[in-house]
Amino acid sequence: MDKLLLRQQVLDQLAQDLEQAEQAARAAHETATHEENIAENKYDTLGLEAAYLATGQARRAEAIRQAMAAWRQFRPLPFDARLGLQLGALVCLVDANEQQQLLFLGPVGGSMKLHSGAQLVQVISSEAPLGQALLGKGEGDEVLLQVASSRQFEVLWVQ
Repeated sequence: MDKLLLRQQVLDQLAQDLEQAEQAARAAHETATHEENIAENKYDTLGLEAAYLATGQARRAEAIRQAMAAWRQFRPLPFDARLGLQLGALVCLVDANEQQQLLFLGPVGGSMKLHSGAQLVQVISSEAPLGQALLGKGEGDEVLLQVASSRQFEVLWVQ
């Protein structure tokens, strides 16, 4: 699998997310500042609520811009067994039920699903609990993830 292609897919998805956030912020701002939404009494809060929404969407857009900047600077390196799993690793995990999952360990963001051919690749950051547990591991190592319940994985292979 081409990690640079996966990186580009992340950037493309972030660009789409940014466009949506900016559109939502503009729409909420227009609602907040529209003359029909000027409060007539203390219970008339549509304009105020729209202003809060516009602020939230603007913050979301800024967070996406920062994620895009981090991903633009990010260059995934080939796996080095001496260092173990690091940022940029593409890893296949298998659980106790023999279910495999592919993960791409990135600098920020996560919960993004990409397609590489017929395979689904989950993007996670090193800040996520699973990302933290994976750092430094290698092929054949076991990874124990303890959140609400405990799950155990084995690192099947790494690129």
